[in-house]
Amino acid sequence: MTDVSSTAAQIPVRVLGGPTTVIEYGGLRFLTDPTFDAPGDYPLGDLVLTKTAACSIDPADLGPVDVVLLSHDEHPDNLDHAGRALLADVPVVLTTTGGAGRLGGTGTARGLAPWEAVELIRPDGGTLTVTAAPALHGPEGCEPVTGEVVGFVLTATDLPTVYVSGDNASLRLVREIAERVGPVDTAVLFVGAVRTPFFDGALLTIDSAQAAEAAQILGARQVVPAHCDSWGHFTESRDDVVAAFVAAGLADRLQLG
Repeated sequence: MTDVSSTAAQIPVRVLGGPTTVIEYGGLRFLTDPTFDAPGDYPLGDLVLTKTAACSIDPADLGPVDVVLLSHDEHPDNLDHAGRALLADVPVVLTTTGGAGRLGGTGTARGLAPWEAVELIRPDGGTLTVTAAPALHGPEGCEPVTGEVVGFVLTATDLPTVYVSGDNASLRLVREIAERVGPVDTAVLFVGAVRTPFFDGALLTIDSAQAAEAAQILGARQVVPAHCDSWGHFTESRDDVVAAFVAAGLADRLQLG
């Protein structure tokens, strides 16, 4: 088993705003759910989502991206106009099976069903594996309304495991993931306690207390909270995450990207 304490520096995670993070893993640069538009309103059916803050970096200053991990393409708080434009310049875009069909024009999108894996070549000639992890964007049975979502697990023989949750509200699925992949070194958790009028205000992503519970379930040494700022429908902030982890005695696991 890889000694995670000796390899943690090889997997830095930088949070850029909302669900958008940069993960350096195995010599490749991964970007999650790109959202680079300026603040503004986004109609989504009968709902209007409001972006309240800009990303911390302009995509032109981001540098080369090798892989986009796109949890889903149907909501603007996970893929906005500028993020969609960026996909055309990325060699590999991994997303849901339905999303790959909708993004077919990019030519680089590949859909992964839960537990389907793809092997990627590293610059050093080695390989790493990206495995799609199940996710549920709301209560049980929500998919016809909220759509299909996927998370991701990054593994390599010489690197610790990284889990990216995507917009997931199910601790049941977190337990399934922990059982399948074993302890996770770094968990990038999409939090924010998202609530909308759908499903009587039920959570569409985990809240801060559930994030602390997820960290324990996964055995995560390092937790990076994302998806908890920059949008009006996120009902909890990064401060709420910190308070929940302090209350759970897990503050030392937080990396505030």
